[in-house]
Amino acid sequence: MLEKSWAKTFADKIFPAIDENIFSVLYSKKASRPNTPVNLIVGALILKEALNVTDDEIVEAMAFDIRYQYALHTTSFEEQPISDRTLSRFRARVLSYETEHDVDLIHECVVKMAKEISDFMNITPDKQRMDSLMVAANIRNLSLLELFYTCVSNLCKIMNERGTKIPDEQHHYIEKDDYNKCIYHKRNMDATERTITVMKDADILIKICDSTGDFDDTSEYQLLIRLLKERTIIDDDGSR
Repeated sequence: MLEKSWAKTFADKIFPAIDENIFSVLYSKKASRPNTPVNLIVGALILKEALNVTDDEIVEAMAFDIRYQYALHTTSFEEQPISDRTLSRFRARVLSYETEHDVDLIHECVVKMAKEISDFMNITPDKQRMDSLMVAANIRNLSLLELFYTCVSNLCKIMNERGTKIPDEQHHYIEKDDYNKCIYHKRNMDATERTITVMKDADILIKICDSTGDFDDTSEYQLLIRLLKERTIIDDDGSR
C-alpha cells in the first residue's frame, strides 16, 4: 500500500530534486550544532501545501504516519527532527533574507522543481490542485502572516503591560494559544486574507498608540511601523 501511495512518488521524485545549496546563504560556515536538514524542511513545507495540512499536523504526522516518514526519508531516524517551531523559524529566516537581498529562496527552489511538483499534484489525495508557483506563493504568504502577527501581538502585549485599553476585537492577540488559532487553524481563510485582517488591526492599534504618545520609545511600536512601511502601500481611498 505504501508503494502505491503518494509517499512513494514524493520520496522518489520530489525529495531528491530539492536543491539544498540554494539555502546555504542562510547558515553559518562555522562549526555549530547540526540543524534540521534543509531538504527535510523544504520537503515538509511542500507536503504541507500539497496535502492542505497545518504545521502542527505535519509534526504529528511525522511522528505517527509512516507515509510522511517515507516521503521525507526519515523512517530510519530514532527521533523525527521537526518540532512545532521548525517550519515557522525557517520561513522567518527565508523572509528575512528576502527583505535584505530581494531574493525569494523558496520560490527559486520550488520553481526549479516545477515538473516534479506537477506530477506529484496529479496523484495527491486532496482535491486542491496547485502548480509550483502557487506552492511557493503560499509558503511566502504564510511567512508574511507570521511576521505581521508577531509584530501586532508584541505591540498588544506592551500596551497591556502599560495599562492601555485594547479594543475587544484586538484583545485576542494577548491571549494564550492565539498564535496557533490565527496562523494555522482558520482553514476558512487563506493566508493573504488573514494578513489583511492583521494589517487592519495594526492600523487600529497604531492610532491608539499615536493618540497617547506613550509608545514611541518602544521597539514593538517602531518595528510594526517599519513593517507596515516596508510591506504595505496606501490606496487612493486611504485603505492599506
